[in-house]
Amino acid sequence: MAEKGQEKRASMATYGQAMKRRTSLSIPPGIPIGAWRNLGQHIHAVSSSSAWWLGDWLLYGQEEYPSRYKHAIAQTSLDYQTLRNYAWVARRFDSHLRVSGLTFQHHAEVASLPADERSHWLRRAKELGWSRNELRRQVKASKEIAGGRVPARLKMRPNDDQRQRWQEAAEHEAVDLLAWITRILDDVSR
Repeated sequence: MAEKGQEKRASMATYGQAMKRRTSLSIPPGIPIGAWRNLGQHIHAVSSSSAWWLGDWLLYGQEEYPSRYKHAIAQTSLDYQTLRNYAWVARRFDSHLRVSGLTFQHHAEVASLPADERSHWLRRAKELGWSRNELRRQVKASKEIAGGRVPARLKMRPNDDQRQRWQEAAEHEAVDLLAWITRILDDVSR
């Protein structure tokens, strides 16, 4: 137990001892592995939170300061469109609707959707461990299928006996197997 307390103190001291510059982080030699890990967690937390923080900061500025983007550009060196995007996404998700464990970019992918759809897709992304790119693919595919722009893709794995029977039936009707399967499915669906 005393060891944990010492590691925690060493970790906190490391935050103070690590030299943080805009383009580098200098870590003193000999820090315990626990302190090194905690420092990494701290850096990750700041990094993954910064877009939300900037968005919320800009939303606050909208109410208080009329020329907020001029000031924000000067303070952050970020361009206007980047700052607008941060504010737009932050506005679309009240803090209680932001899904911990997913990135700002996950939220940005679904920000243009209606609120119930945003919630649905973020919940699925978290449950299934989707990357931002996978979330984008899933949302796009869903929109295309719903809009009738892309035919549904079916994967079938018939056993050898089924395949042989289906092939013979297709040949009996003088059509290829895929055309035969499609006709059968169409007939059954009517």
